[in-house]
Amino acid sequence: MLRAGGTAADAAVAAVLATCVAETVYTGLGGGGFATYFDAATGAVTCLDFFVAVPGTDGDRVAGPMLAVDVFFGGVPQVYSIGGASVAVPGVPVGCGEVHRRWGRLPWADLVAPALELARTGVALPPAHARTLDACAPALAHGEGAAVYSHRGKLLQGGDLLFHPGLATAMAALAAEGPALFHTGSYAPLLVEAVRAAGGALGPRDLADYRVLETPVDRATLAGHQVRARHDLSRTVDTIAALPGDLPVLPRPARAVAVAAALRDRGRQKIGDTTNVSVVDTDGNACVITTTMGLGAAVWLPGLGVNLNSMLGEGELITDGLAPGVRMSSNMCPLVVIDDEGALAVAAGSAGASRIRTALVDTLIGVLVDGVDMPTAIARPRFHVVDDTVHAEPGYPRDELAALADAGWRINGWPELNHYFGGVTAVGVGGAAGDPRRDGVGLLL
Repeated sequence: MLRAGGTAADAAVAAVLATCVAETVYTGLGGGGFATYFDAATGAVTCLDFFVAVPGTDGDRVAGPMLAVDVFFGGVPQVYSIGGASVAVPGVPVGCGEVHRRWGRLPWADLVAPALELARTGVALPPAHARTLDACAPALAHGEGAAVYSHRGKLLQGGDLLFHPGLATAMAALAAEGPALFHTGSYAPLLVEAVRAAGGALGPRDLADYRVLETPVDRATLAGHQVRARHDLSRTVDTIAALPGDLPVLPRPARAVAVAAALRDRGRQKIGDTTNVSVVDTDGNACVITTTMGLGAAVWLPGLGVNLNSMLGEGELITDGLAPGVRMSSNMCPLVVIDDEGALAVAAGSAGASRIRTALVDTLIGVLVDGVDMPTAIARPRFHVVDDTVHAEPGYPRDELAALADAGWRINGWPELNHYFGGVTAVGVGGAAGDPRRDGVGLLL
């Protein structure tokens, strides 16, 4: 899209739609997300919310029970719920459409074309995605998903073909009819029928009334740079603002203790089936889009290869005040970093549920404080704090772990780099990179 003269928004939207084919372990057209856009000419930062909303505004249905499934993560079983009652109002198609409307310049159909081609052929499943699939199979490979994510009774492995029958039909319709296809377009009745047949409460009014929202932009200073992003459930920007001002000159062990204290995560460590795209164009504009469908509800649009989100079955997203029509909260935090001259320094986002904040903070410290390049900052070992325990990847500096232990933290060493610790993709002064934990890539054109 960039080579064709498109903007960062064009490229980001096209990439997101491609992930709805190639990364359906993490995301899809039936999910929701957020976008952050930096306009280089004006310095303006805009955050858009197209995350899922609570259904039920039609008032003519009461959702039935959800189906509980056990998913093992870090060796510990965690209960999630799927089924029609777990489906919230999706936002990915109209969210992508709004990003394109505001900041794109290529034709909409051109942005859908790569996803359509991938849907026709299928894609090789990356090994990291296969490992996620293995953990999430009770939800993803349930019901109709079994035929998609397994072959002859065996889950897909890295390198196997991931193919969604009917998804090419859905993508072709999205290209022809536009972003409103699933909300007020020809597929809206099909979506309602599928969810209600599975016991959900989603109705026509829920879809027709859904809107992409513009949200306030938080800001914090790190190493002389301004970090700007939405106010997420984990308070990423607030965490950065709470870091010690002398962080750049603290000895690394002392810094680790300070960062751990800021990142303390009270008991939330659910799986994060999320993906992120970060793009910067030649004009210096940036577009970062993070999307997810949770584990997937195992409710598929008949003949279209589209799995719907399971957000109402994600325990950590159930907050006070949820009612029909209310937008749900999320840990997702696509962000931009601006230098002291007002130019873009970093555009980044991450997957990983409650570890999104951890992964982003660690990456920004790597690039802005330690001065390492983007691939190094993203790939180096991380730690994440839950209650009084520091979960650390192999290779994390021993002297820093010792300082954390001396400060009273329990240390839990993991045997390998793991998708548990997030999935950052970023472009900036240190280059472009994707997270090896999720087979991410970075490209400089």
